[in-house]
Amino acid sequence: MTPEWRQTYSGVVHPWLCDAMGHMTTRFYLAMFDDASYHYLRHIGANAEKDHAAGIGWADIRQELDYVAEIGAGALTEVWSRPVRIGNKSMQFENELRNADTGEVSAKCLTTTVRFDLKARKGTVVEDAIRARIETWLNPQK
Repeated sequence: MTPEWRQTYSGVVHPWLCDAMGHMTTRFYLAMFDDASYHYLRHIGANAEKDHAAGIGWADIRQELDYVAEIGAGALTEVWSRPVRIGNKSMQFENELRNADTGEVSAKCLTTTVRFDLKARKGTVVEDAIRARIETWLNPQK
């Protein structure tokens, strides 16, 4: 059984997000995925304001994007996310940018992010509560 997808973003493709060919240009796909990542972090139990006050955060270290289908001006979009793996200091999650009306996948983004100590400027251990939540999602039959 694969982990459940969770909606982490919704938006619209405005005409100014499109290129000369009439579809959303590549720079804005990543912006939508980046916005979705903040909501995904909230789903796993992170709190950006509390984390920042405590001097910790998340640093994306790798993103793999696959463009699957064109999406044009006026389209309503959603990003859906799910965990792929959890490590000691990092995690990986998968995102799909979908056309909200048709469900068609427009792009996929696999993100690897590291729990990050903002003062030391290096990775730090992922908290037990966050790890436990992700492990439950990865292994729902347990």
